[in-house]
Amino acid sequence: MNIIRLSRLALLSSAGVLSILSVDFALAQSSNAQSGAQNLPAVVVNPPAQRRRAATAQRAPRAARTAVAPRPAAQLPRRDVFVESPRGPIQGYVANRSSSGTKTNTPINETPQAITVIGAEQIRDQQPSQFAQILNYAPGVFAANFGADVRTDWFLIRGFKSDDNSLFLDGMQLFSTAYASWKLQPFNLERVEVLRGPSAILYGGSGPSGIVNAISKLPPAEPIRYIEAGVDNYGNRYVGFDIGGPVAISPENGWLSTRLVGRVQGGDTQTDFTQDNNYFLAPSLTWRPDADTSFTLYAQASNNNTRGQNFLPYVGTVVNAPFGRIGTNIFTSEPNMDTWNRYQASIGYQFEKNLSESVTFRQNARYAHVDVKFATNYGFGYSTTPAATNLTRFNFLAKDVADQATMDNQLEYRVDTGPLQHKVLFGVDLKYYNIDDLQKFDFGSPINVINPVYTPNTPEATGPFRDVTLNQKQVGVYLQDQIKLDRFTLVLSGRNDWVSTDNQNHAGPSQSREDSKFSGRAGLIYNFDSGLAPYVSYATSYNPVVGLNGSGATATLQLPETGQQTEVGVKFQPVGFNGHFGVALFDLKRQNVLTTNPLNPLLSIQNGEQTSRGIELEAVANLAPGFKVVGSFTNYNLFVSKDGDPAIIGTVPVGTPRQLASGWADYTFQDGILRGFGFGGGVRYVGASFADQANSLIVPSRVLTDVSVHYEYQNWRFAVNANNVTDEIYVASCSSASACFYGDRRRIVGSVGYKW
Repeated sequence: MNIIRLSRLALLSSAGVLSILSVDFALAQSSNAQSGAQNLPAVVVNPPAQRRRAATAQRAPRAARTAVAPRPAAQLPRRDVFVESPRGPIQGYVANRSSSGTKTNTPINETPQAITVIGAEQIRDQQPSQFAQILNYAPGVFAANFGADVRTDWFLIRGFKSDDNSLFLDGMQLFSTAYASWKLQPFNLERVEVLRGPSAILYGGSGPSGIVNAISKLPPAEPIRYIEAGVDNYGNRYVGFDIGGPVAISPENGWLSTRLVGRVQGGDTQTDFTQDNNYFLAPSLTWRPDADTSFTLYAQASNNNTRGQNFLPYVGTVVNAPFGRIGTNIFTSEPNMDTWNRYQASIGYQFEKNLSESVTFRQNARYAHVDVKFATNYGFGYSTTPAATNLTRFNFLAKDVADQATMDNQLEYRVDTGPLQHKVLFGVDLKYYNIDDLQKFDFGSPINVINPVYTPNTPEATGPFRDVTLNQKQVGVYLQDQIKLDRFTLVLSGRNDWVSTDNQNHAGPSQSREDSKFSGRAGLIYNFDSGLAPYVSYATSYNPVVGLNGSGATATLQLPETGQQTEVGVKFQPVGFNGHFGVALFDLKRQNVLTTNPLNPLLSIQNGEQTSRGIELEAVANLAPGFKVVGSFTNYNLFVSKDGDPAIIGTVPVGTPRQLASGWADYTFQDGILRGFGFGGGVRYVGASFADQANSLIVPSRVLTDVSVHYEYQNWRFAVNANNVTDEIYVASCSSASACFYGDRRRIVGSVGYKW
């Protein structure tokens, strides 16, 4: 297919550009850069699109500039004015703009789709230990559904698994399959945006339930120098730093800023023999040669070393076994062979050029690499009866190496046609994904869950289970028009994808397939003067899956996944009130759903269609200086709507709660003897779920409480955070009757930060 050949050439070209730019990358490593933990003056560069809008009537057309006229100097941001950028920080907890829903700088109240933004200040206040916990207070998201697993960040959006195909970093996908997953660092994030509902219209292959788009900390306009250290009650300790700011260069060379963010972490967790050791480094550099041009080069590298998650039976965790309950600290694998080691690295750039007062070109590109080795003995129910206390185990090994290259080209055109104001976006994005997936499997020896005895010389699995090289090439062309007529905003989006998938099966016949699919979206929102904004939208989605059904010679390539959603809602941002409220009702269908095979948790099946209908409520506000609150409520009617097995139609998918609710508040005294002292707290409710497809085994609901106390004095910040402060013992979810996962016990973190 010609267009696929073009994508291959374009990706090779982008890789060449990145290799040339890597020479400049060394400069960023020796520079300094900021942490969201600081209360520095909020300053953000005024986005070029906003400058043009405000100045169109006063500035002369670009054609009037002479050939000898000097290029406009790079403009420094004003220090006394905060202008929010969708890629930059927010004030307090309230964001007003986002680019995730439209890929343009758009007010949230003018986007006809549900969006939640979590800023660096909220992340700092809540002190999440891993990325998924940032989403604990977001509506429509069930985070950390595999409990105290520190290997990977798991989350569901609107009831559907989304961590594998709907995780984005700086607007570009971090796709994962098999065990080649990615790990994001909360300390390195400026904001996290949750766009709920189909998003493939702009982003290509992704789940129909929405995306989570994490925005990295990039070079700032003001100097930042911050260091922080902390330790928790399990002895897991860390040191992080965030250093950067403008670099003095000759005015004729423009404006240059750098940043270096990093963190080293290590120590024990609530599970015996399991540490969470991690380090990462993220340098970046931004150069603005003139007012109309911006180029940012960034890179990240990290290593994560821990051990596997326990697979425990329903009887003995959710309900009592004859011996009572299995301890939450139990380690059911073998300490001498169990390992999880992930190395990941990426390099990319963001380029933006204002070609005229009404035309802007953007190009974002990134290459990412991940290498995972995973060896474990995992449980699969009792060997005889629960009374025997012996857990059956399987010996498992995975070696996965994946590479992903992405390039997104955008041309934005702003024009008025009579009473209509258009913001037209045309884009072409290219994706390449390749994974070498080797998995081995053996039957292991049982282990006693009450008095475990470990085997010092347990070998790794030797029996071949899967040995394939899978690659997928995707080209997407999309067009969007945001049309404003007075208080109405109509968003029309369309996209076509061409996808080629190849499976070089080293244990059986190779296969390939080519697909092409159109997806679209139409949304309408009306903004009343009072701040009330009702909206309606309809969208379809398309997700070409990288993966296999089955294993060995009988394996087949998975079918693409499709989806469709109707959403109606109301957004409300009262005049003079620093906050907003949202209500969203939706009807979402997901076809060719990828789920775990109940007969073998190592295999996946595509079992027809699932439907999620529900309501989401959200509130976020800066109620007063130092007083910030967020709240959410979610209720779903989630069920299997089509399946080859009539017995499960109408049942709720395994491991999926249908009710979620949360609320968090944080207050800091602004004056008086208590100035700088603050405290916060939150409550999270997670509804009941099921451990089996027949919905006969119930995993109970739970209520969890988080608290924090903090004090800022001069350049110091002291904080103590406690998650699950009541030390509730609970099962986060079960994927089957033999695979249940304990949730996080009480975790107390003390931290000290210093800025200079």
